[in-house]
Amino acid sequence: MYLGIEIGGTKLQVGLGAGDGQLVQLWRGNVNPALGAEGIRREIAEVIPKLLESAHKSIGDIQGIGIGFGGPVDDTTRSTIVSHQIAGWERFPIAQWCEQLFSVPVVVGNDADVAGLAEARYGAGRGCSTVFYITVGSGIGGGLILNGQIHRGTGRGAAEIGHLRMNAQGDTLEALASGWGIAQRARQQIRSGEALESAWATQFATLPDSLTTELLAQAMMQGDRWAQRIFQSAIQALAEAICHVIALICPEKIILGGGVSLIGEEYFFRPLREEVATRVFRPFAGLTQIVPAQLGETVVVHGAIALADGYEKKMAPPGHL
Repeated sequence: MYLGIEIGGTKLQVGLGAGDGQLVQLWRGNVNPALGAEGIRREIAEVIPKLLESAHKSIGDIQGIGIGFGGPVDDTTRSTIVSHQIAGWERFPIAQWCEQLFSVPVVVGNDADVAGLAEARYGAGRGCSTVFYITVGSGIGGGLILNGQIHRGTGRGAAEIGHLRMNAQGDTLEALASGWGIAQRARQQIRSGEALESAWATQFATLPDSLTTELLAQAMMQGDRWAQRIFQSAIQALAEAICHVIALICPEKIILGGGVSLIGEEYFFRPLREEVATRVFRPFAGLTQIVPAQLGETVVVHGAIALADGYEKKMAPPGHL
């Protein structure tokens, strides 16, 4: 059995599974940013024994622990580099800390990489040798999976599609197409008066910060033309970035997850595919499928368990398995 831990900026999850794509037990909690990284570590230390007890397991039944961390990590030191949401994760040796706490082998990976591994192994990318995963949520992250393995470049990550610069002004894809970026653009247009044509937008004129991406998506689906243009601009930026991925890698599948992708087929995936079709490198047209992720909110937990499973087998002595 393996434990998978997701450490995000707003969410903390711990799951138990055998590495077969099924979860035996799951715990989910919200992160309190005011408590910082130390608060998250305290919660992990408290939750794992309770989760094992509820599953009628002990730490002796655990072969490994995988961690999907919401930020860049260093493979050599097995440390977190930084979190852009939670203070206290700078250069923290998280794998060593967890091993000392539970006396079990621990491996750590970036959450988007780990989610990509899960989708490649258990989800929409099953059977594919080359998968590129993109999470489009509050931020945008990416993961490249080659023959069932995360591609990590020289050891501090790769496939950071959200940080591609998309125009001469230096705007990143994350700034243009993430949930945060979409909402920020809408708020700016309300403040500047560019949204006056939208009767729906005028209700936020005095409190633009109360406008969320979810509310904007509802307005788009109800036919508000201003909201539709905001999302069209985001989808065009995402399509341009995806065309770069196709030109460089030409993966069998590009899998999209995250909260923004939940807008669905009609308003997200279909227009995205149409935009890609008009921009893609012509010799590669039609070679890459663009599909929704399948594993939902537990994708990082599944990936962390898969990561632990692979790490434990890699580190096993000859004849052990």
